[in-house]
Amino acid sequence: MDGRHGLRYVDLADEDAGAGTFPPEVARVLDTINRKVAASESLDRIMEFAFESSKAIGTSDRIGLAFVVDDGSRLVSRWVGAAYQPILLGQGYGEEMHGSSLEALLKGRRLRIIDDLSAYLREHPDSRSTRILVAEGVRSSMTCPLVVEGRPVGLLFRSSREVAAYGPEQVRMHFAMAERLAQAVEKAWHIEQLAAANAAYTEMLGFVSHELKSPVASMVLDGHMLLEGYVGDLTQPQKSKIERIIAKGEYLLGLVRDYLDLAHVEGAGLKVDAKTGMDLVADALEPALDMAEPQIQAKGMTVQRDWPAEGLAVDADPDLLRIVALNFVGNAAKYGAEGGRIRVTAGRTEGGFRVAVWNEGPGFPEAQRARLFRKFSRLQTPELLRQKGTGVGLYTVARIVRLHGGRVMAESELGKWAEFSFEIPQPLQSPDEGGGGAG
Repeated sequence: MDGRHGLRYVDLADEDAGAGTFPPEVARVLDTINRKVAASESLDRIMEFAFESSKAIGTSDRIGLAFVVDDGSRLVSRWVGAAYQPILLGQGYGEEMHGSSLEALLKGRRLRIIDDLSAYLREHPDSRSTRILVAEGVRSSMTCPLVVEGRPVGLLFRSSREVAAYGPEQVRMHFAMAERLAQAVEKAWHIEQLAAANAAYTEMLGFVSHELKSPVASMVLDGHMLLEGYVGDLTQPQKSKIERIIAKGEYLLGLVRDYLDLAHVEGAGLKVDAKTGMDLVADALEPALDMAEPQIQAKGMTVQRDWPAEGLAVDADPDLLRIVALNFVGNAAKYGAEGGRIRVTAGRTEGGFRVAVWNEGPGFPEAQRARLFRKFSRLQTPELLRQKGTGVGLYTVARIVRLHGGRVMAESELGKWAEFSFEIPQPLQSPDEGGGGAG
């Protein structure tokens, strides 16, 4: 122990540190934390409970939680709760670990107590975090590693605005709480890392796709102008070469559209911008058929429209439903048989409306139904794999339909036909109220 500012360490291996019987009120808190962790409650809710409960069973004006990141090189604050304002050292605060006392704390797997932070700051004036805590009014602190299967994953901080607030009983309780929180912390951290990586990936995907869209579209337009003779007559070999260039460009535009749609539906805070009485036919179905018309004509396919002559007024987001319709119609044209039929059906149901796109073609085997509507997943049949695809179109469709509180479905007779459809309730429901799973 350092007598100047009451710096003390307790070894995690000390049998007396966390052992023994707790008073009933402390045991109830620890048991509740156990149950919350086992029930997979969110880390925020667990920490909120831990903070509020600790105020009643011990000296605690502040609790903080930090993760070890970047292969152990940095420590980042993840959660802070305090009985006062303002909080100056809050969530997101980070410091390098190399050479710090916290690095030694993690490596040694010891609990650290500082009885007088003001005195400690005078001895360590370069400690930025200590300076901020003292500015908050904190006067003593207790810090314990969070360890999972022998690996330190973070730190749990308990602080008080009183000097020398933490005795042996508080140490035991802090140890016990840290043990119960460790697994929840690691699980939450892994989830947050995956979410951050997915968000960065989606943002990059949207940026790259957007940057590709204009030059590729311009290239396709230039190709069509050359075919139409705007710069003079072309020989047949020249026309054939330009037609191949156009086909490749249109394929790239399809990929760009799929990835832009994916980036859109996976963007933060995407919500349904529903329009009352939108014309489903005029605002979604016909535009989708128009966009797919060149592909339909190239394969000599015929289209049957089966919907009310007066159109179909529904409450939905026209922009999002246009994406859904184009994916369904585009897939029917892409995977359908040469010279085959496509039938687009729309109408009322008992609780809302339904749209279905049917096509003659190879269909899909029942055993592979589970692959449908999953991101980057494609059906593994020779006929379907011959067609290039992104594996994101049907996933995007499912996300949009579920945002409307609806459900997507798929039926097929292998070697003959396939039908993809969706139903959306009217009035609209939130996904939690009425969304079904993928068919």
